[in-house]
Amino acid sequence: MMTQTSNSSATQPKTPLLKVRDVHTTFNIKQKGTYFWQKPATLKAVNGVSFEIFAGETLGVVGESGCGKSTLARTIVGLIEANSGSILFNEEELVGASKKTMRMKRKDIQMIFQDPLASLNPRMTVGDIIAEPLRTYYPKMKKSEVQSEVREIMKKVGLLPNQINRYPHEFSGGQCQRIGIARALILKPKIIICDEPVSALDVSIQAQVINLLQDIQEEMGLALIFIAHDLSVIKHIADRVLVMYLGNAVELGVNKAVYGKPTHPYTQALMSAVPLPDPIAERNKTIQLLEGDLPSPINPPSGCAFRTRCPLADEECAQIKPILEGNINHRVACLKNKVEEAS
Repeated sequence: MMTQTSNSSATQPKTPLLKVRDVHTTFNIKQKGTYFWQKPATLKAVNGVSFEIFAGETLGVVGESGCGKSTLARTIVGLIEANSGSILFNEEELVGASKKTMRMKRKDIQMIFQDPLASLNPRMTVGDIIAEPLRTYYPKMKKSEVQSEVREIMKKVGLLPNQINRYPHEFSGGQCQRIGIARALILKPKIIICDEPVSALDVSIQAQVINLLQDIQEEMGLALIFIAHDLSVIKHIADRVLVMYLGNAVELGVNKAVYGKPTHPYTQALMSAVPLPDPIAERNKTIQLLEGDLPSPINPPSGCAFRTRCPLADEECAQIKPILEGNINHRVACLKNKVEEAS
């Protein structure tokens, strides 16, 4: 059974570990049917997202497929280059940083991927997979020391040290994800970005992996950015929640505020679809269905990105792009629904 976080911001340090400010990430896409001399279209995958995360905190990131969650994660870790904006890690700028700087910072910012088996090299043993970061960053480290570190981290994530010479195909999906977690932890990072790490696993295994991440976070003081579609999972693990839609941040706040009083129409629709444990309440609740499909990020709507599916939208929403406004615990990007500035 998953354990719930305290969701308290009272113990947060004053200086954020990671500070993301107005980050834009775009791709040039050559559309089908266009001539070779025509300019490619611009796909706006991340469109001005801002947030902060503190040491020991978990930020949950939710939204539909195609809303930019994974692109945001890869932009932060440096796998994709941001077009503009600022990403400060320990007050050091990562956007536009040299390859040498990014290589050193990547020790402190690690990532766990969605598909546990596909993220592991099938030709390498588990021991070699987990040890690879150590050999990359500490090439002079003795082989015996590397083996000792690998066996220790394997025990920490719930793997048997005698499995060190096995290959990924010999493990279950949950075990493969534990290998991925061990690989991310071996360098003792300060922040781990989890890109839907449990979506490919059975429900019972999901709970085990989430509890493992929470135990390791408490022990090592890690910050987690946890991306998921399952709002129930995010509710249990996240201290704060960032809701994304079409590359934009539409709501950001502490767990209790976002789940207790969702304010943006998109967040309200997402929350209405979350199953309730009480069968009577589940039967009597009203699900807010979203009309239409997610617009193309190549040609997004003017003004508010959600306006084409929003029941509250009017002409003003087509002219003005809303920004996150509210208080320190809860901010919403909506022209119609507001959060009080003083909590």
